[in-house]
Amino acid sequence: MDSTFALRRKELVNLEPPVKDTVGRWPALFTESQILAEFCCLSSKNLQAEFFKELDKYTPRFLEIFKSKGGECRPQISGICATSHTREYVTGKRTAVLRGLPVIHGDENTDFFKICFDCDDAPDMSHTSMGILTVIAEDSVASPHSLHLESTATAVVLEGTVVMDDRDNLPHAMCLLFGLIYALNLEYPQQLRYTFEFIQRVLLSLGQKSLKPKIQSLKNLLMQ
Repeated sequence: MDSTFALRRKELVNLEPPVKDTVGRWPALFTESQILAEFCCLSSKNLQAEFFKELDKYTPRFLEIFKSKGGECRPQISGICATSHTREYVTGKRTAVLRGLPVIHGDENTDFFKICFDCDDAPDMSHTSMGILTVIAEDSVASPHSLHLESTATAVVLEGTVVMDDRDNLPHAMCLLFGLIYALNLEYPQQLRYTFEFIQRVLLSLGQKSLKPKIQSLKNLLMQ
């Protein structure tokens, strides 16, 4: 994969092939080790180490901000925070932050975070351009605001195709999805543009220093 990096980038940037075609042509690109290697080549950063180090650093302050929120986002934030203090302590908090980020940014996440039961046949993802699919046990309650920390599997979906499955949890899947966006030269999902720009600009310190007002406002809150 290292020897074909230049060729692969030329194809992805200039031709913008469908993800399904890229899976067929470069299947190794959809493995965790290669996503992290590709991201390092493109950004000179260790994606997994930076992503979780910065996420964990800001998590206590994020949870304080979430609890202070009122208005229309209060029901969603309350549901997210209520399930973050479980036996999966670190994973629960990370998941709460990643699920809460779109809410406080005013992003629309209903088509991004998907849920299905493990007894279901292959779920129809044909209308999902980008998302995280959480698979839960058939006796679980599929609440839209629950973190579903005891999921049986987590998958990454791109252009209607499950490109990675059996990920450990939602934070793990989100980290790899961010890496895939860079590796495949994809645009951020429009409905979650502020969330992904926050991850890029604030958590990973990539790109221009100037921030959009909404992102700058949240960053200022984190620094208080």
